[in-house]
Amino acid sequence: MKLMTRTTAMLFLLSLAAVGAAEIDSEPRQSLTAQGNGITRGGVVEGDISFDEFDRLQTEGSRSSRVTTSSPEKGGDAILQSAGNSNFWFYEADVELFADFDRDGYYYGIDLLFDVDTIYLAADVYAVIYLSYEFGPWNEYAVTDDFTVLGSASSDAYTVETELVSGYPTGSYDILIELFDAYDDAYLASFGPEDTSELAYLPLEDSTRDVASTGAPQVVVNSGGGGSLSWLLLLGLLAVRMTFRPHAARLSK
Repeated sequence: MKLMTRTTAMLFLLSLAAVGAAEIDSEPRQSLTAQGNGITRGGVVEGDISFDEFDRLQTEGSRSSRVTTSSPEKGGDAILQSAGNSNFWFYEADVELFADFDRDGYYYGIDLLFDVDTIYLAADVYAVIYLSYEFGPWNEYAVTDDFTVLGSASSDAYTVETELVSGYPTGSYDILIELFDAYDDAYLASFGPEDTSELAYLPLEDSTRDVASTGAPQVVVNSGGGGSLSWLLLLGLLAVRMTFRPHAARLSK
């Protein structure tokens, strides 16, 4: 996972525009994510922004209600874990979707906020977040930095904002959040569509499928080559993106 400032991420995103999209059965999943406590909700617009790339979306086969694996990205072994830790639990989760330029009801922006509580005064944890397409297998799409849970305080709620760039077909998605101990990667708790309707039936698609009638640029990232854009075009794309900055839309369940 590569970290970059907001300005660098914007230029990086724009510099990769206009590259042809691959077929869904072979294209990688790519996204931009910002995260933290107390960041402005409604778009990947502040703080350190990560560009993430995963294998193609798994759509076939059944899914389990819990993934419960340590995250390889955090140094853990991808082994099935047993029960969670009753000393940690999710108090709530809230989702706002943003960025639907073609107004077809499907968004490519996910604004996820969740609040974790514990019996301890303070504990360092991290979360792995998954998407399931049309009730298919869980696909990891984001991993948080380590953050601190402060007992049952509400001030430690954590926000993860993601723009789906490519590899996510139009459809209904569910979200699953798994919590791990930052010290030893032990599985602690999970929260998903079985626990709250906030994480179920989310209408999503990636930005390459959001064909905007406004003329806003649709971005495709392709790690297998591509051309270059002139600085004049880059400035033009940047101006359009800032003009059509997406606003968060709250979906009623």
